[in-house]
Amino acid sequence: MPKNKKRNTPHRGGSGGGGSGAAATTAATAGGQHRNVQPFSDEDASIETMSHCSGYSDPSSFAEDGPEVLDEEGTQEDLEYKLKGLIDLTLDKSAKTRQAALEGIKNALASRMLYEFILERRMTLTDSIERCLKKGKSDEQRAAAALASVLCIQLGPGIESEEVLKTLGPVLKKIICDGTASIQARQTCATCFGVCCFIATDDITELYSTLQCLENIFTKSYLKEKDSNVICSTPNTALHISSLLAWTLLLTICPLSEVKKKLEMHVHKLPSLLSSDDVNMRIAAGESLALLFELARGMES
Repeated sequence: MPKNKKRNTPHRGGSGGGGSGAAATTAATAGGQHRNVQPFSDEDASIETMSHCSGYSDPSSFAEDGPEVLDEEGTQEDLEYKLKGLIDLTLDKSAKTRQAALEGIKNALASRMLYEFILERRMTLTDSIERCLKKGKSDEQRAAAALASVLCIQLGPGIESEEVLKTLGPVLKKIICDGTASIQARQTCATCFGVCCFIATDDITELYSTLQCLENIFTKSYLKEKDSNVICSTPNTALHISSLLAWTLLLTICPLSEVKKKLEMHVHKLPSLLSSDDVNMRIAAGESLALLFELARGMES
């Protein structure tokens, strides 16, 4: 990144004219040009401004600033200009830079609707997210998954978000079910996959497959020993919670026949999660039970 040009300041001792002459002499000697450059001149200000602006094209500046790059208020054009730069940086060689770019885009899309802008770049963003999910590690995968869910929210229900889900869904599901992947990445992918499916899925078979995938995870927290009164939390508990909440969300868009089937399967087992020593698991279990009973009341009416 270009360094800011140092300004020549008047010498504190002596007259103002002497200071100005010293500054001009120094500038001429350093640059090899025999012309006067006044301190705090328009030229200096222009060079300093260009030096500052060039930082937006420097990947390291995004890596250092992270998502805060887009926090400042500005015009729509300013925001779109910065977003274009961040989209380009999702292809950077540095994992830190890619992660910062993903988080910056996600924060921008979470704070402002940019449907037209995103629609034009949907395929580029989808490809970048897919690449980061496949090749990135834990933090980068989490950032990519979070951006995927916000992308679907921006696009809304329709063919565009369906295509995003068809591309990213299998990758997200693979990470969720991968026991060797980091728990944090699997947890975020479970949440974001649930949101993406809720908005975009149009395939009932795929919906049922997703429900089964999530069930296979959170049911591992069910009480297994009949004489045990408390379910002890494990390193996987956070993943189980995210999977349970995503499963509950997707249950709200299932046909009544499927809801009835799931109700019969889980209504007697879910209460065991209320005995977990993890408060977040107890909260998630309570919310899921409340929704199941609400759905059951809807079937009776």
